[in-house]
Amino acid sequence: MTRAAGGMWTITWRRFRRSRLAVIALLYVGFVALLAIAAPIIASSSKSLIPFGPNDVDAANRLHPPDAQHRFGTDELGRDVLARMIHGARVSLTVGVLATAMALIVGSFLGAMAGYYGGAVDWLVSRLIEVVLCFPLLFLALAIVAFFGPSVWTIMIALGLTTWTSEARFVRGEFLRIREMEFAYAARASGARDARIIFRHLLPNALAPVLVSASFGVAYAILTESALSFLGLGVPLPTATWGSILASAKEFIEYAWWLVVFPGVAIFLTVAAFNIIGDRFRDALDPRSE
Repeated sequence: MTRAAGGMWTITWRRFRRSRLAVIALLYVGFVALLAIAAPIIASSSKSLIPFGPNDVDAANRLHPPDAQHRFGTDELGRDVLARMIHGARVSLTVGVLATAMALIVGSFLGAMAGYYGGAVDWLVSRLIEVVLCFPLLFLALAIVAFFGPSVWTIMIALGLTTWTSEARFVRGEFLRIREMEFAYAARASGARDARIIFRHLLPNALAPVLVSASFGVAYAILTESALSFLGLGVPLPTATWGSILASAKEFIEYAWWLVVFPGVAIFLTVAAFNIIGDRFRDALDPRSE
């Protein structure tokens, strides 16, 4: 089983890297992740690579256009936009990855229970999925954030609890397919408990399409977090986020173009990169692809 899985992932990576665009997208995501991790070192004080912290106010340089000192310009309070964007990447990626991980855990567990046991369990999980899907996900997330108050953890929990349905449906479908295979029968015949069969034998073989969905889920979570921050329901100020930088540009869009262009391009490229990775990963998992 381990060799087969290793061989499958090797073949998948070989197919994935045939797309130069997908490899570029993967490198871009890795670059943004490194910036986010190293943000306190890159942009925090006068001794760092960017000698400005995300909340350092310079009233003398309010709405200053990009130059050698402030490469991405400054905002209405004189804060360096590049420093705020680098720190904003930490928020966007943290929310995107952790919210998707939460959705992956919840969706995989419920989908596994529904697909393995069937019957009443399958009926209950399927009805729960339908109830969640009845509500527009953005408005459901807005309601949760508005009720509990905006914060990083509230946004992650809101997104995790509203986006698990895709993972649940994928896992359920895979379990319905693989629970009747020979290795599943062999595990039952050996006397293994249901928990071991589900999490040790079946779930690892059902995760491939879920990982594809997770890549799209990260993109959706980043876009949703930016939208919530733009609406003022995201991470509370003065914490820097890409959406809050865009929100501050509403009043100055006519003559402070950099407040719109740089965070807007960052959001677009990051969301597009995760979508490209997910799309190519889906193709690479297809055994009919060459």
